[in-house]
Amino acid sequence: MTANPRRRMIGTVIGTSMTKTVVVRVDRTVRHPLYGKVVHRSQKFLVHDESGSQKGDRVQIVESKPISRRKRWVLEKVLAHDRRIHEVAAAGPETEVTTGAKPAAKADGKTGGGE
Repeated sequence: MTANPRRRMIGTVIGTSMTKTVVVRVDRTVRHPLYGKVVHRSQKFLVHDESGSQKGDRVQIVESKPISRRKRWVLEKVLAHDRRIHEVAAAGPETEVTTGAKPAAKADGKTGGGE
């Protein structure tokens, strides 16, 4: 029995707006060949996702045959869920989230100052 030769990468889901497709960012840390400084690189992949992972999830992806023009990776498994995202979703829409921002201007473009 031989090992599976397909490449595998670990990344973070950063986009879920498409059907059965997620965008995964894979971060790498490399040393610059000339200067020796440690440089952080990232690359985005379109990944086929049947399981329905959420934004912020840590996932393992594996290369596959081309599924579409830009999609050549399949989600193999979800390694960890992003707790912050799932806690907000579990709280439901009835809870009010305050951001500390100023209230929006009126629709007529006036701010409500003097007359």
